[in-house]
Amino acid sequence: MDHDIEKAPSAPPTRRDALRVAAGLLAVGAVPLAAHPAAAYPGDIDVCTGGYDAEYEADLAMAEALFEAEEHRAFAPERPPGRYTLPLRRGFRVSARYGIRGDWLAGHHTGIDLAVPTGTPVYAVSAGVVVLARRSGQYGKAVTVRMRDGHYAVFAHLSRIKVRQGARIRAGARIGSSGATGRATGPHLHLEIRARRGYGSDIDPVRYLARRGAPLL
Repeated sequence: MDHDIEKAPSAPPTRRDALRVAAGLLAVGAVPLAAHPAAAYPGDIDVCTGGYDAEYEADLAMAEALFEAEEHRAFAPERPPGRYTLPLRRGFRVSARYGIRGDWLAGHHTGIDLAVPTGTPVYAVSAGVVVLARRSGQYGKAVTVRMRDGHYAVFAHLSRIKVRQGARIRAGARIGSSGATGRATGPHLHLEIRARRGYGSDIDPVRYLARRGAPLL
């Protein structure tokens, strides 16, 4: 069961307040935008070719700030985090592992690419709140879920999105279908786990899921 976090009574925040919060978040967590040529992956074709995406990061910060303002709640971690599950339920090929060195602004691949046919169902790995569900920049059609433990799961390059922004979802809920939208060389799921909202806070998704009873590999 999800539990809202009570806050002291105050005047309802306006959209202008939310925009101001989002601007502050971007100012604090912003990373300079730089050009990044596509990294080469010998033998792999279904991968991400983008780097830092200013449009996506701005959309994510704005969406989270607006949601907090509209829902009168803070995004504090919830306990217990609940169960975890895999994002795919059919065979896949790892076309790009987490941490591969390249020309990304972070210096490495920030997620793991799982090559599957377009239209393959994609599922939430944990319960949480959908903070962004839309097409945005190089990630293409993407869904970002803030999980109960405070981490973020990014599901990118989808062909279809089946959840709405602001929805509270359970582990295993279908969030969309795999695809090749945004900057991708072929159909795959880019799964990224972030310790915080901002770019560069990524952690190994394989280790993250394995430690929570959902081994990906």
